[in-house]
Amino acid sequence: MISASEFRNGVTFEMDGKVMQVVEFQHVKPGKGAAFVRVKMKNVITGGVTETSFNPTAKYPTAYIERKKMEYSYNDGNLYYFMDPESYELEPIDGSVLDDSFKFVKENDTCVIMSYKGNVFGVEAPNFADLVVTKTEPGFAGNTATNVTKPATVETGAEVKVPLFINEGDKIQIDTRTGEYLGRSKA
Repeated sequence: MISASEFRNGVTFEMDGKVMQVVEFQHVKPGKGAAFVRVKMKNVITGGVTETSFNPTAKYPTAYIERKKMEYSYNDGNLYYFMDPESYELEPIDGSVLDDSFKFVKENDTCVIMSYKGNVFGVEAPNFADLVVTKTEPGFAGNTATNVTKPATVETGAEVKVPLFINEGDKIQIDTRTGEYLGRSKA
């Protein structure tokens, strides 16, 4: 159990059957009346953010979110299989829990699987991906306007905007959180 006066950023707790994570907190002691804790919290499973005030003595059960690194193996229809590197067991995960950043994940990439009481609710892709450009139009000489981009398809099938000098076969680095081109890959 954790009391509202012990809330800190990142603390997870259970409230009304939902798993909540503290995003921001503020202890308020008004000149008149009792002190309270103003909390901005995020529903860990749905991602919804709410703001609420708590009595500092209110107690809630602590929620333990399991974060486990697993290797993406393959997908079969709407099921995506991840391998546990310690036991070598494959765990199927429904495609509905994957976010947009997963389109940059290729086979054998390590992802973080988040679960609560054995139920997987999220898959965190690596922040950066080095991918090969499989399809793009050639850049034209003389087109030297600044910040001109063209669409390119990478090996995972995702489409990214890249500068004109990038050609098919080039290895580029992408920020998976925003889907932006960062530069040519050094690897």
